[in-house]
Amino acid sequence: GPSPCWLPVGQEGPVEGGPPDHSYSLSSGTTSEELLRKLNEQRDIIALLEVKMKEMKGSIRRLRLAEAQLREEIREKDRLLHAASIGTRKRHGL
Repeated sequence: GPSPCWLPVGQEGPVEGGPPDHSYSLSSGTTSEELLRKLNEQRDIIALLEVKMKEMKGSIRRLRLAEAQLREEIREKDRLLHAASIGTRKRHGL
């Protein structure tokens, strides 16, 4: 999976608990290969999240449609119940 290292490169020295040694922190862990690898990992994570967002948007759309249909059904049933209750009242002469 994605590496748990979300810290910006160059902050690795102080995190270890020692004083920041800039020549050290620049030479190790900030080679262009390292930076490219981290960049690619970030891109992968972003791409994954974008896919998830699209999926969620699709789910939300489907849920909204289902909700609209349910509301329509409820309205229809309410109408029928209302008509039925009026009908029985008339039949009983109330």
